[in-house]
Amino acid sequence: MRAVTISAPGGPAKLTSSRVNLDEPGPDEVLIDVAAAGINRADLLQRTGHYPPPAGAPAWPGLEISGTVRRAGHESSPWRPGDRVVALLEGGGYAEQVVVRGTQVLPAPEGVDLVDAAALPEAACTAWTNLVDTARLRAGEHVLVQGGSGGVGSVAVQLATALGAHVITTAGGPERVARCLGLGAEVAVDHRAEDVVEAVRAATEGRGADVVLDVLGACGLRDNVRALATGGRLVVIGLQQGARGEIDLGALMARRAWVTGTTLRSRSAAEKAALVAAVREHVWPMVAEGRLRPVVHARIPLDEAARAHELLESGVPFGKVLLVP
Repeated sequence: MRAVTISAPGGPAKLTSSRVNLDEPGPDEVLIDVAAAGINRADLLQRTGHYPPPAGAPAWPGLEISGTVRRAGHESSPWRPGDRVVALLEGGGYAEQVVVRGTQVLPAPEGVDLVDAAALPEAACTAWTNLVDTARLRAGEHVLVQGGSGGVGSVAVQLATALGAHVITTAGGPERVARCLGLGAEVAVDHRAEDVVEAVRAATEGRGADVVLDVLGACGLRDNVRALATGGRLVVIGLQQGARGEIDLGALMARRAWVTGTTLRSRSAAEKAALVAAVREHVWPMVAEGRLRPVVHARIPLDEAARAHELLESGVPFGKVLLVP
């Protein structure tokens, strides 16, 4: 089958359309014909050699897809040929077909175009596990979502809003700020022109945010701690602005706050199965009710994956960029 492989670590030009072999699905696996694959920043890191796939995963990138079941590895599988589905992967999504554990497959959400549905699995799982499982976000709390215009951020804003939280988010420029407000944020801050910490304090009557969901990493660490309320929780899920930073422990202690970081790809099969089940139970109804939707910036042919990576790296996209075989 056709897939996009990485010829050597480096820039987008290292992405190459290739013919590869795909293993037959095992007893607990499903073979899916891909309708679209979502591009994530983890794919950019893998391309440059900084985020290798876990053992047993395909060497080519791609952490989420939508498509149609071709066949299941065992007759007892709940999945049948022709089922419209999405899936969370360890890798291999940049291809015409994927094989994935059945526990990481979900029915395509109601009311969503099958191609656009590829924008949801990774983002929905990331947003749910970090806001709910890790940060324990509760209705009525204030949450700062750094980067509300991103693939994960645009879903996190909607999810936190649907959970009853007061959402503050950041974006670059008036147009993107307006679009974040349209996703449900109560306050959207233009980080190019405004002081984010002061905006958070103004929106919370000086308390600060109960939860900060951060994709910036090192360069955002100081301000994220300053933005926390007493008992606040900072969850770092991205390193867009560096992996090493200095933290003011005094400021953290004064707030009785905590900082943690998480990744999704390296989690065990059991952890991913539980997370996918939670998303199906709690998030998919939000999608069916129209309270949460995929945000897709562009659909790009699979053979033009290099252009898609260049686009994502430019910072222009609002929401997800998808590859379509």
